Amino acid sequence: MMSLLNNFSALDADPPRLTARQQQVLALIRQAIERTGAPPTRAEIAAELGFASANAAEDHLRALAKKGVIELVSGTSRGIRLRPGAGPAASEAALSPSSAFFSSSLSSQGLARLALPLVGRVAAGSPILAQEHIEHTYACDPGLFSQQPDYLLRVRGMSMQGAGIRDGDLLAVRQAREAKNGQIVVARLGEEVTVKRFHRHPHQIELRAENPDFSPIFVHPGEPFELEGLAVGLIRSSLAL
Repeated sequence: MMSLLNNFSALDADPPRLTARQQQVLALIRQAIERTGAPPTRAEIAAELGFASANAAEDHLRALAKKGVIELVSGTSRGIRLRPGAGPAASEAALSPSSAFFSSSLSSQGLARLALPLVGRVAAGSPILAQEHIEHTYACDPGLFSQQPDYLLRVRGMSMQGAGIRDGDLLAVRQAREAKNGQIVVARLGEEVTVKRFHRHPHQIELRAENPDFSPIFVHPGEPFELEGLAVGLIRSSLAL
C-alpha cells in the first residue's frame, strides 16, 4: 500500500494576519520551492532578507508556524512545509522534506489514467526505460502532479536524505535534458544512475548530495554525463518494497 508522507489539514476560513517581514519570508519560501524544488535553509533566508543571523530567520519561521501557514519539520535544515492556502498546493510542493506530490490514490490497478513504470536497477549503457529495468507499473490520476512524470525510480542509498528522499523511496521523474541550478535531477554518470541536486558552473557540473556524509560529484567537459530527468514528486511505501 502506498501512502503520502504527510496529510494536509484545512486552514480556518479567515487567513492569518502576517507582518511585512513574515510575508517576505513566506514569499521567499514559495519562490525557492517553485524555482529549485525545495524550501530554503535558515541561513539562506537570513542572507536573502538581510537578517543578522539564521536565528532571526528561525524566529520568523516559528511565528509563521504558530499562525498555521507553514509547518516545521525537525531533523533537516530544509524542514519547512507550506500549509494549504499558503503557497503551492500539495501537488506542487516540489520535494520539500516529508512532502509528496501524490495523493493516496496510487494503485497497481487500472483505475487511474496515468500508468507509471517503476524502474529498479539500471544496467550500464542501456536506456533507463528499457523493459528489463521495469519492475512494475502503477496507475494514478495525472491531475495529482504539478508536472506529469514519465516514470518512477526506486531510490538507492541515503545521499539525498536532507531533501526528504530516503533509501527505498519512489521518485517521480519527468524526462528532461536540461535543468536549472538547484533542481533535483536523475543523472547518468558512465555506468551509474544517481539522484542529486544540479548546479552548473562555468567549467564543470556539480551534482550535490543532501547529506554531509557524501561529497559532491564534479563532472568536467568530456567526461561521461547525461541528464535523464527532473524529480517532480516522491512516494514512500508503508510496506517494504
